[in-house]
Amino acid sequence: MIEKNIKKLLLIFPPQWTPISPHYALPSLIGQLKANGFSAQAFDLNIEFFNDILTKDNIEKSVQTTKLKYEKFKKKIPDIFSPNKTANDYTLDEQIILYKYNAIKKYIENHENYLVQIPLLVENAKNNLRNDNFYNPEILIRSLNVIDKALEIISLPYSPMKIGFEGVSNPFFKFNFQNINYFVNDQETNIFKEYYLKNISKIIDKHAEFIAISLNSSSQIISGLTLTKLLKERTKAHINIGGNFFGRIADELKNHPDFFDIYADSVSIEEGEGPIIEVAKFINGEIPIEKVPNFLFKKNGIVIKNDKMTPIKLDKMANLNLDDYNFSKYFTPKIVLPYQTSRGCYWGKCSFCDQDFGQNFNLKNSDKVINEIKELNEKYDITGFEFIDESVSPTYLQDFSNKLLSNNINIEFFCDARLETAFSQEILNNAYKAGLRMILWGLESGSRKVLELINKGIDLDKRFEILENAKNAGIWNFAFIFFGFPTETVEDAKMTVKMLVDKNDVIHSYGRSVFTMGRHAKLAQNPQKYGITKIYPAEEEFSPNINFDCIGMNKRELKTILDYCIQECAKAYKNPLWMYIRYREWLFLYICKYGVNRVKNFEVK
Repeated sequence: MIEKNIKKLLLIFPPQWTPISPHYALPSLIGQLKANGFSAQAFDLNIEFFNDILTKDNIEKSVQTTKLKYEKFKKKIPDIFSPNKTANDYTLDEQIILYKYNAIKKYIENHENYLVQIPLLVENAKNNLRNDNFYNPEILIRSLNVIDKALEIISLPYSPMKIGFEGVSNPFFKFNFQNINYFVNDQETNIFKEYYLKNISKIIDKHAEFIAISLNSSSQIISGLTLTKLLKERTKAHINIGGNFFGRIADELKNHPDFFDIYADSVSIEEGEGPIIEVAKFINGEIPIEKVPNFLFKKNGIVIKNDKMTPIKLDKMANLNLDDYNFSKYFTPKIVLPYQTSRGCYWGKCSFCDQDFGQNFNLKNSDKVINEIKELNEKYDITGFEFIDESVSPTYLQDFSNKLLSNNINIEFFCDARLETAFSQEILNNAYKAGLRMILWGLESGSRKVLELINKGIDLDKRFEILENAKNAGIWNFAFIFFGFPTETVEDAKMTVKMLVDKNDVIHSYGRSVFTMGRHAKLAQNPQKYGITKIYPAEEEFSPNINFDCIGMNKRELKTILDYCIQECAKAYKNPLWMYIRYREWLFLYICKYGVNRVKNFEVK
C-alpha cells in the first residue's frame, strides 16, 4: 500500500527492559500503521542504551566519575552525618548522599580490581553473548558476570539507582507523583537523563509530529518519563505515553492534571492496535482529539478520558512489522521473537491474577498464525518464537502443531499453559515434532488449600501426570510458584518446597516469586474470602499493587521460607545450569541446542 503524505509517527521503546529481543508492542503497532498507509517508525531505545553504555570508554569514564564523586562526598559527610541522628532526621538529599558515599566506599575497598579489569573485558563479554561461545556454559556464565559487574560500575555514580539486564532498583523510589518528579529531575541519581541529553538529537532529527513512548513495566517509569519530559521541552511533537503500565492506573491521572503539563500531551490506555489508527488520523488533522478512543488528555485544566474502543480482533490485525530493527544489536546469538496467538485468558478466573486487565479474550485463527509465522520466517529469518499468550489451550496447540507440520514450517517455540488433563501424550508428542521445546506451567503451590483459593480450575490430582507427559515428549517443564498468598502458613509453604524437591524429575526448572496483590486482581474485590484483614489506602497512587494485611505467614516467616526453599532446592537440583542462565529465552536456546537431558544434568562447578 502506498503511504499517505501525512505527518510522521515515531514509536519508542525506552529502557529499562531485558535487551534480548524486541518487545512485542511496537512491531504490532507499526504493522497496523503501515498496513493502513501511515508513515511510522519504531525505535528501540532500550537496545541502543545498553549498546552505548556497555563500552570500554564509557565504563572507564564511570570509574573516573565514581572516584571524583567519592572525594566530593567524603568532604560533605562530616557536615551531614551525626551518630545521634536517625534516618528520619535526614532530608532525602542527605540520605542519598550518605547512601552513595557508603556504596562507593564499599565498592572501592572491596572491588577495586574490577574498576581496572572490567573495562578491558566488556567487549569480549558482549561478543560472547552473540556468537557460538554463548553455547559454552562456562564462557556464557563468565561473560554474564562481566556484564553484571560492568553495569554495577556504570551505576555507581548514580547510586542508589542501580541498573541491570533484568531491571532497575532504587530503595528510595516510591510510586507517587512527588517522588517520581524528584528522581526524574535528580541529576545525581538519574542515569538516563545524562544519556538522553547526549543522544536526544537521534530522536529529534527524525522530525516526527507524534512521538509515543511505550511504558510496559514499572522498571521503565523513571527512564520513560525522563524521556517524555525532555522531548516535551525540546520538540513541538505531540508526546504520547502508551503501554501497559499507565493503563492500570489511568483513573489516578485524573487527580494529577499537571502530569500532562510536565510529561505528556496524552496517555493511551488498553489495547492500542485499533486506536493507533485514530491517533494517526488526529495527527493528520482528520479528526479532533476528542474522537481518539482510549485517550486521556488535558483540556481547560481538566483531564478528559475519551470513550473506549471495542478492541479489533486479532484476525483483523496486520502482521508484525520489524523493518526498523537491527537484530545484531541484541544480546543473544539468535532472536527469540515474542508472538501472540491470543489476548486475555480463556480461563480468566484465577483469584491472584490481573495480567489480563484491560483485555478481552481474543483468539487468533491458527491459519493466520501460520501465514504470519511463515512471513516472519522468510522475511526476517526468525525461527525461534516465544508465545506470550496468558495460556495456550490443548485444543489450540494440537491444531497449530498439525498445521506447522503439514506446511513444513521449521520453527522452535515455547509457551505458557495450564495443567489441563487434555494435554495428552499424543498432543504433546505432536507439539514437540512441530517445534515446542519448553512450557511454562502455572504450578503455583504444593498446598491444596492454597490452590483451591487460587481457583486454578484444574484437576489437582493429575498435575504431575501432565508434567510426565511433557517430559516424555522431550519438552522442558518450567514451573511458576510463589509464596506469601493470603492464608498460606509455614506448613503450606513447606509443601511447595517439598513438591519442588520430590518432583524434580518432572519439574526441570522453576521461577519463584513472592505474592503481590495487583489493584485489579480478583481477590481484591472480595478480600474477606481470602483472609485479607486490612487493605491500606494507596500511599503510592501510581503503584499497580495494593498493600494489605492477611492471615498467614508474617514477614519473618516468609523470609525464612524463601531461604529454606533455596537451601533445599540447591541440594535437589545440584547447582544446575538453568539457575545461572536466568533468562527464559536463553534457557530455551540451550534446550533447542542440547536437549532436555543434557541441560538438566549440567552441573555448574
